[in-house]
Amino acid sequence: MTKEKAQLALKDTIVNAIQERKGKELVVLDLSELEQSIADYFIICHGDSSVQVDAISDFVDRHTKTELHQNALHKEGTDNSQWILLDYGDVVVHIFQQEFRDFYKLEELWADAKIERINEE
Repeated sequence: MTKEKAQLALKDTIVNAIQERKGKELVVLDLSELEQSIADYFIICHGDSSVQVDAISDFVDRHTKTELHQNALHKEGTDNSQWILLDYGDVVVHIFQQEFRDFYKLEELWADAKIERINEE
């Protein structure tokens, strides 16, 4: 599998996992054509509570292991679940509580990226 196909499979697997746990306002930022980006994709969503943020994070983690045999290289934010980051190298997942998403505004920081808004199912 090429690097691009592997990235797309990972991105799609993560998006599906977030949708299954009802992540809100799911967006994918394609950073691949931006200079000095730290990843090719940011996947961003939020949950209504720390419990939901944890549930989304745990399910993304389990789903990527089960479906793709891929572990996150790094995890942050699991102590307070205000903003959990799962780093898969070329794909970085940001799962927020809404107030912290509104405060940090990652979509605005990376406004030059191609933004794909995923409809809630």
